[in-house]
Amino acid sequence: MSSFPPVAATAVLVAAAIVFIVGFARNGHSFLKYGFKQVVVISSLEKRFDSLESKFSEVKDEIDGLRTEVKAEIDGLRTEVKAEIDGLRTEVKAEIDGLRTEVKTEIDGLRTELTTIKTNHFGHLKNYLGVLNGVLLDKDIIDNETRARLDNEIRGM
Repeated sequence: MSSFPPVAATAVLVAAAIVFIVGFARNGHSFLKYGFKQVVVISSLEKRFDSLESKFSEVKDEIDGLRTEVKAEIDGLRTEVKAEIDGLRTEVKAEIDGLRTEVKTEIDGLRTELTTIKTNHFGHLKNYLGVLNGVLLDKDIIDNETRARLDNEIRGM
């Protein structure tokens, strides 16, 4: 300082005091730690983090909205599928009931036919046995008493 002229030294001291007062007034104790530039960088980073945090919050809200929409869509599809399955179930039950009725009718018809066939076959068989008894009697293979017994058996059928 002794080499500076007294006016220049005073001007430098006054400028330093003004810078210190302005820096301390703006940034407080941080000015003593970091100075003007560091405080600006930190506040800039804080602003960027705040900006990123707000954007993250917006993205999160948008994702939550989409999640809600997807859940609603899935619930709607679930309801539609359930209704479709119930409709198919009803159709299948109706179809099965119709087939049961058809099969039952067909089986009843077959039973009637079988009964008719049995009756006709036994009638033919009785006639055949009656003729056979007559032939056996004519050939003297059986006698009248045996023929009467066989005729009684045939009538009992």
